[in-house]
Amino acid sequence: MRRIVAVAGIVLATGCVSQDAFRKKEAEAAVAKARGAELEGSLARTEEELKAAREKNAALQASVDEMAASKSRLEAKRAELETKSAEYEKMASALRRQIDSGRIELTELRGKMTVKMKDKILFSSGSSTLGREGKEALASVAEVLRGVEGKVIRVEGHTDNVPTGTARTNWDLSTARALSVVRFLQEAGVDPKRLAAAGYGEFQPLASNDTPEGRSQNRRIEIVLASADAPPDVAAPVPAAPAN
Repeated sequence: MRRIVAVAGIVLATGCVSQDAFRKKEAEAAVAKARGAELEGSLARTEEELKAAREKNAALQASVDEMAASKSRLEAKRAELETKSAEYEKMASALRRQIDSGRIELTELRGKMTVKMKDKILFSSGSSTLGREGKEALASVAEVLRGVEGKVIRVEGHTDNVPTGTARTNWDLSTARALSVVRFLQEAGVDPKRLAAAGYGEFQPLASNDTPEGRSQNRRIEIVLASADAPPDVAAPVPAAPAN
């Protein structure tokens, strides 16, 4: 009997130990499962972060590539702007004395060369008749223009906004002055088929007309050399009134 009781106790104890072990294993499994789920979530977040980082890196690389391309375009454009044509170099050499003295300004941009002359060098106030100093300066310009090929030579007259004090408007005065220069260039041997005149009055100022210095800059003649194939970029000239 005692033996039976002892065996029953051992069986009962063994059952308790097995149940505790099972519960422990079950708890460990639950912890492991939770840990696995946590790791899977962490992995998913890491993958999302990695994807976002790759997309950001791709965007940054695209930005870098665009900046590099933009820099190349700017450098090419700067080189283009800094490169002067043979006509420019020839004109600058021929007009060096007038340029150095400030009587003439010479510029070139995108294949369009401009000879700018202040009106006081060419004309007396309110007049469209060329003076001696103006004819001397224009003679040097004409000498170079005679050898220029494939260019349209457009003479543009500009004034300030001060009324002329005569029956002529600033439109009339600017156009009459441009025509006077065109006639002089033609008489000096420049092909008239390549010559044109335009008057802009006071409506294309370079500076403010509120100061004497600004008005002086705005009163000017510009001789523009553009490619004969280029479309015109200005409005049609206003017909000049008969010179007084």
